[in-house]
Amino acid sequence: MAKVCFLIQPSNDEKDVLDAMRSTLGLSVANHYSYGVVLDTELAKFDEYNAENLEWIKDMEGDMFTNVQANADKNGLTYVSIEELGQKLKEMDVIVPYGN
Repeated sequence: MAKVCFLIQPSNDEKDVLDAMRSTLGLSVANHYSYGVVLDTELAKFDEYNAENLEWIKDMEGDMFTNVQANADKNGLTYVSIEELGQKLKEMDVIVPYGN
């Protein structure tokens, strides 16, 4: 199984972030280790639908990371520093820039 990471660029449109999270879930369902990273964007509190999507990603051995502590506190994304993110990206087979 390939390890795939969606690198979600800062955006003024939170819809792009949530679309990328659904893509992360889609690849998890297709038997990939799938991850997403929300960079430099503070998200609003997830609604039930998006909170469930995050749970499914984690249940399928994926994760959603963020370098914004508020996203970890409000929504349960996993906080990662830029240095830790650099190490994680070295483990990926495919990195997909997502957004703008």
